[in-house]
Amino acid sequence: MRNLLILGIVVSVMLIACAPTAEKIDGVYSSKVGQFEVFMLVEAERDGNTAILVDADEAILEKYIPEDGFKHTANAFLIKANGQNIMIDTGTGAGGILVEKIKKIGVEPEDINAVFITHLHGDHFGGLQRDGEAVYPNATIYLSERELQHFTVTNPNPAAVAALAPYDSQIETFEPAALNAEEKPALLPGIIPIAAFGHTPGHTLFQIENGNDKLLIIADLLHVALVQFAVPEISATFDIDPVTAAVVRREVLSYAAENKIPLGGMHIVYPGIGTVETDETGFKFTPAK
Repeated sequence: MRNLLILGIVVSVMLIACAPTAEKIDGVYSSKVGQFEVFMLVEAERDGNTAILVDADEAILEKYIPEDGFKHTANAFLIKANGQNIMIDTGTGAGGILVEKIKKIGVEPEDINAVFITHLHGDHFGGLQRDGEAVYPNATIYLSERELQHFTVTNPNPAAVAALAPYDSQIETFEPAALNAEEKPALLPGIIPIAAFGHTPGHTLFQIENGNDKLLIIADLLHVALVQFAVPEISATFDIDPVTAAVVRREVLSYAAENKIPLGGMHIVYPGIGTVETDETGFKFTPAK
């Protein structure tokens, strides 16, 4: 009996040691920025479509798109920082997929302290509410003032208005810093908003900083990574101002390459995080391992 008990303890310890970690959760990539824990969460992945690219000629597509096609992904991020749980975007909310993924990381929706919305397109804010109720009831919602004005006043999007409605007084607006500004104020310690207008009027990137480490979450700076890293001048049909979006895309990628800041993107396939460097007339992205 004693031997069986010892065996049971040994097996239990082995099972605990082999328990799935965040890295092994399907569609979740775990990394660190200093002491901050960063989780890239895949909400959906499907076959990609180059028809969303504006003025991409066949020669470019043949050069950068594999014959067997490519994948398009929709991601969000969860950051554990300074004792807080912070979401960057909430996906569409379809099927509660992101909620289930954060639960597997040990975080309940009620545990989310802040949600930073990069912009008000449905695949970034849709997960804020379900059936008119706040999915993250204890969170402060951070959103660019000009983005809020555009999509709720100037050119109202009823879905955006409905998604924000349950939060009412919990919404905090801000003005993001210019990319090359000497001073970039943080909204929370280590969370810095950076203007990247063009995709939408208030499209915002978030630079995560802790210690000497940084990660720049680039939101919808690009949609077809295989093409747009190499040829930043090609915009997508989702860009409200495609000309400005193209200029900003090159500026941001140059900034990241020059300063050796890793990137994380909402439409970069798993692991969704990696490094960028100049390559010929464009840039080369290397996924994290």
